[in-house]
Amino acid sequence: MSIGSLSLRVLVFGALALFVLLPFVQTVLLSFTLTLPREGHVTGEATLLNYAEVFARPDLRTSILNSLTYVTLNIGLCLAAGLPAAYAFARYRFTGDRHVLFALLAFRLTPPVVLSLPVFFLFANVGLVNTPVGIALVHCAFNLPIAIWILESFIAAVPREYDETCFIDGHSLPSFFLNRLIPVIAPGIGVTVFFCFVFSWVEVVLARILTVTAGKPITMAINALYGFQTDMGLVMAMTVMSLIPGMAMIWFVRNHIARGFVIRT
Repeated sequence: MSIGSLSLRVLVFGALALFVLLPFVQTVLLSFTLTLPREGHVTGEATLLNYAEVFARPDLRTSILNSLTYVTLNIGLCLAAGLPAAYAFARYRFTGDRHVLFALLAFRLTPPVVLSLPVFFLFANVGLVNTPVGIALVHCAFNLPIAIWILESFIAAVPREYDETCFIDGHSLPSFFLNRLIPVIAPGIGVTVFFCFVFSWVEVVLARILTVTAGKPITMAINALYGFQTDMGLVMAMTVMSLIPGMAMIWFVRNHIARGFVIRT
């Protein structure tokens, strides 16, 4: 590789990194900046008061806990229901099996706002409005088709002989799932967790409709901070706090995500 070609690549990747990271850098800098006057402090000074206020305000602390709760429930429900369903689609044949799978994917393409009113009335009747559990359930309904589709493709890539060998060795179906199948399709599970987390963490429409007075997630808490006189430093501090769980999740499943995308491509 010539020096000119290497320099061009460094320049291109440097410009791309600058384009991607510049808004994030500005967000972090603003989160440490006082944007509204406070007693004993001047506007524009570097401070940790924005983060201190995040942890001091009960509504902001609760919103972070609510988001972590329903995202965790959503991922757990999607994996608990998606793994058996994906195994059934991958290993068994029945009339209309492909049509059912395509119907699930078609349901996922439905805009959430279309089903928001029926979901609200249904959840109001069973007492799931204003609760993280309600948001987790409705997010699971939208994430489950994607989870089944991803997991089914990974399970189908495992030879049937592998299942038969494990059963001959004395594994029951639950033992086979936990000790044999899950480790083999770990990259697929990593990809599934990634997509379920991303959709559930950043979703706003259903969260707004199902959390009228309580149970608001972090996205709604950030939206509520905007007003006639917005404290942008506090908003940016909450934004940075909202990025930390996502970055942590990606860090823990990074190897599985990378292997999963490589396997499927």
